[in-house]
Amino acid sequence: MILIALGANLPSPQHGTPRQTCEAALVALAAGGVRVLRRSRWYRSDPVPPSGQPSFVNGVAEVATDLSPADLLALLHRIEMAFGRTRRQRNEARLIDLDLLAYGDRISAAGEVPELPHPRLAERAFVLLPLAELAPDWHHPVSGQRAADLAARLPPGQLAEPLD
Repeated sequence: MILIALGANLPSPQHGTPRQTCEAALVALAAGGVRVLRRSRWYRSDPVPPSGQPSFVNGVAEVATDLSPADLLALLHRIEMAFGRTRRQRNEARLIDLDLLAYGDRISAAGEVPELPHPRLAERAFVLLPLAELAPDWHHPVSGQRAADLAARLPPGQLAEPLD
């Protein structure tokens, strides 16, 4: 199972609202030869760490591709750039954010790019709640814990709620 997280909290001049931008990113993935098999609902979440930024729209998609993990990550970065994302500082507001969460059961060696599974996926409600909705029985390749169990153990204070 290949999993990608999508998020945005700034409107895009090209695509519209953060939700529309995330939906356009799914279309861009398909145009890049990545089949989107299914996705979670969209979630509204507060920025992590807390800040004065607008809320995010987040979701998780299961995809299929013949691309290697490194080539898939490169495609995600190309899509981000095509959508107008610039990386200036960590945890800044963004037009689009695409993260490779997991690529099957792969576990990266130290220093390998991309780092798989994503190093912070088990800590963040905006990833775990959509992931647990999409694939509750998915197992974290390192801990072996199910997505639903990881989501149930999130520390309090992270808001992520489904959008209509």
